[in-house]
Amino acid sequence: MFWLFISLLAIQVIAAEVPQANDKWLEPARSRLMENKQGLPFFPHRANTPNNVLLKVADFDDAQVCGACHTEIYRQWRTSMMAHSWEEPIYRALLRHASEATEGRVDNFCTGCHTPIGLTTGQINSQINRASVELTAQQNPMPGVDCETCHNISARTGLDNGAYVLSPRAHGKPTKFGPRSDAVSPYHDTVYSDLHTRSDFCATCHNVTHPFSSVAVERTYDEWLESPYSFNGENCQSCHMPSFAGKAATMGPDRADVASHWFTGANAAVLEYLGQKEAAQRARENLARAAQISFESMPDYLAPGEKATVRVKVANVGAGHKLPTGFPEGREIWIDFRAVDGAGREFYRLGAIRDGATEPDTRNFKVHLGDKDGKELDIEVWNATQILSDNRILPKGYDIREFSFEVPRDAVTPITLTAELNYWPFSQRLVDYLLGKDQLKVEITRMTQVTGQIGLSLSATKLETSALDHPAGF
Repeated sequence: MFWLFISLLAIQVIAAEVPQANDKWLEPARSRLMENKQGLPFFPHRANTPNNVLLKVADFDDAQVCGACHTEIYRQWRTSMMAHSWEEPIYRALLRHASEATEGRVDNFCTGCHTPIGLTTGQINSQINRASVELTAQQNPMPGVDCETCHNISARTGLDNGAYVLSPRAHGKPTKFGPRSDAVSPYHDTVYSDLHTRSDFCATCHNVTHPFSSVAVERTYDEWLESPYSFNGENCQSCHMPSFAGKAATMGPDRADVASHWFTGANAAVLEYLGQKEAAQRARENLARAAQISFESMPDYLAPGEKATVRVKVANVGAGHKLPTGFPEGREIWIDFRAVDGAGREFYRLGAIRDGATEPDTRNFKVHLGDKDGKELDIEVWNATQILSDNRILPKGYDIREFSFEVPRDAVTPITLTAELNYWPFSQRLVDYLLGKDQLKVEITRMTQVTGQIGLSLSATKLETSALDHPAGF
């Protein structure tokens, strides 16, 4: 009976993977799912299990058990944001606010991608979601996105909101799905899964649709799907799980292409806070590879007392999705532009931090969500009904921003212009609101910068000097 179910499910998934007109991510059609609650046993999350029953906690091993054989892979994963996805303090603070504001309606929705095992074993409820990280770690410990989560996924039923099928013990004993057709283990059965080699595996949690308003909150997978990377055969795993030569398991064969499990992204701030310093540094290096900044146009000379305009180009050269991507309330990239004269006097700046946020009119790259009245949402994403604007940079794309300023009449040559491209995963203002002031210092990561010098116009300087030496009427 079980294998009949799996066969039928496989047919459904294969059919779902065939693109249909105007059916980009509604696999199966969302309207049918919303009407059939048996099809969504963890509503509004889209996770499924065999026969859609609650799984047993005993069906899953602790990741440390996996680490006994997969030593290097476990070591890498343990430092990642995946490993900390349930106990990460910013997420948990937001979850508490969302749970209270919606009277628990989003509890399953948020949790199903931050602790899939916690959701599908029925350990999640509003009390748990609203508790502190410290309390749940002591009384209700649950894994984040761990070995057992990803390698027990047997299929997907869609491309967003956690549309995975979690199938532990598929053969009556521990069964792991993975990208090797020749893998053998004395502890568990190993089943080859083509899904684990493709980006749509990641799509299940890295496309997020608002469960009630259907607004596209996050679309990291779709951003990749419509990019040159997708067309050229470079998938999510190419960047976030690059291969290395070694052993996947201590007793396994030497391989030239073991998938790394650092899952390096961009969140250096939280990784540093969690004490994962090496992982934080990898995130900084990842950000440095993602973008380039340059002066698109600069005047040959600047004239004291006159207005000047400089254009700055920012290019997405290394990210296979929009820059930035993910969590819309927080992710922000911006240009911090400064003009300093030869005496070291800064006479113009735009892009500074004021009261825990980028100052007004900062040239930034960000998506802005709004509620039904068009009000921008900083925190209350659960009220989102629309995208107000999205000026993030497409993969292999670029944007050009202008900076206009007046050169002081007493400026000293030369003028040094600096444009820094900065990133933070959320503003200090947001973190102070969620955790309390001074609880977590948000790192501003400098991705890259460009500096140039421009001389002052000698003719303009001489003209001003002449006018001062010989006032009108004398």
